[in-house]
Amino acid sequence: MTTRIERDSLGEMEVPEQAYYGAQTARAVRNFPISGLKPHPAYVWGTIIIKKCAARANRATGRLPAEIGDAIEAAADEVLAGGLRDQFVVDPFQAGAGTSHNMNANEVLANRALELLGRQRGDFSTLHPNDHVNMAQSTNDVIPTAIRLASLEMLDPLLEQLEALEQALAAKGKEFDHILKSGRTHLQDAVPIRLGQEFNAYATAMAKNREGLELCIPGLLELGIGGTAAGTGLNAEPAYITAMVEELSIATGFPLIGSSDLFEAMQNMDPFLALSSALRRLAVNLGRIANDLRLLSSGPRTGLDEIRLPTVQPGSSIMPGKINPSMAEMTNMVCFQVMGCDQAVMLASQAGQLELNVMMPLIAYNLTFSLELLTNCLRKFTESCVTGIVANQERCRRYLEDSLGLVTVLAPSIGYNAAAEVAKESVASGRSIRQIVLERGLMPEADLEEAMRPEHLTEPGLPLNER
Repeated sequence: MTTRIERDSLGEMEVPEQAYYGAQTARAVRNFPISGLKPHPAYVWGTIIIKKCAARANRATGRLPAEIGDAIEAAADEVLAGGLRDQFVVDPFQAGAGTSHNMNANEVLANRALELLGRQRGDFSTLHPNDHVNMAQSTNDVIPTAIRLASLEMLDPLLEQLEALEQALAAKGKEFDHILKSGRTHLQDAVPIRLGQEFNAYATAMAKNREGLELCIPGLLELGIGGTAAGTGLNAEPAYITAMVEELSIATGFPLIGSSDLFEAMQNMDPFLALSSALRRLAVNLGRIANDLRLLSSGPRTGLDEIRLPTVQPGSSIMPGKINPSMAEMTNMVCFQVMGCDQAVMLASQAGQLELNVMMPLIAYNLTFSLELLTNCLRKFTESCVTGIVANQERCRRYLEDSLGLVTVLAPSIGYNAAAEVAKESVASGRSIRQIVLERGLMPEADLEEAMRPEHLTEPGLPLNER
């Protein structure tokens, strides 16, 4: 591999000849061969759009020469259009605060801008990564702003997929609303419910999780850009700070606002912690629903088998004909991973000291990873699992008729103790609740039939009017 020599404040550094990054990025690559991972594309997008808007804002204040500003903006536009993405090479597990990632962006844009001006990469005498691309900025205000922008950009598709799942579950709730089945609490027989009621409850849970994610948006819209190194705004003109919020709002389409306290915006990771917590909450409920679907579809001969999930692949390399709940299993794995990411974000959020939280690279990685995982998971879970669920009505009916939960319906009429005796006899003899009640003469048959009507079994109120 041929190399060129670039220089930073520590001296000379060999850089791959074809690379657009420079000495500081090359040092980071050498220093941090930790995970083999690269920054998420949305995080790169957020960083580069900041650089583009900074060039525009600094050009508008007259601080950045127009020719240089135009070249930086043009280079940024190439990256935003998908170019040079292989040049963002710094491992997420890097030096604190994200200086290596910030300098990676600065160097790529500087070298590409130099080419656009007809100069050689690494010839920073007229256009410098720090002096020009990073003008009026610090890693300390760029990185939290980039995380905010990346999160906002990734939230829209997540919310769209979450709403699609919510609607799919609600559609199943409507489709299955006529199917009576035995409820279960403590994994034991409980009072009757409708299969549709189970699915409607899942839809409601997803709707609440979606609302919880939407509540995170205002905190993400509040930017600390312009605070530079410590929140004081040193080396950033007031006009630049105002212009940055305006430029970023135009460039992203988000209704961004400047923070009223640039110090707090730099120190406090609350907006990211809130988003991560909302993602964890979604993961908890989504994983719970996936578990329920696995349980309800278990069998088919030795499990519940109340629903059938779509077949997506063979289930075993040794057992012919075996089909597994693969999409629900994948969903569980994603949910576990998101919960782990949230733990990392929580620990990183409380690990800041004084004017800066140096754990921001870890927060950036885990947030973007969780957002991507959940978005893709929700899409596949909805398309390849939920929409194709079929109810096994015969199995639901059979379990309902055998359920001890039916005796609860009769308790208001025959009393709790008498109902408990009926349940015990049913377990011991294997006979139905209905048969034992009639044999004992506890209720007239007409009243028993009335009490067992479906609308009485699964709606509020007493099965029989109090008599």
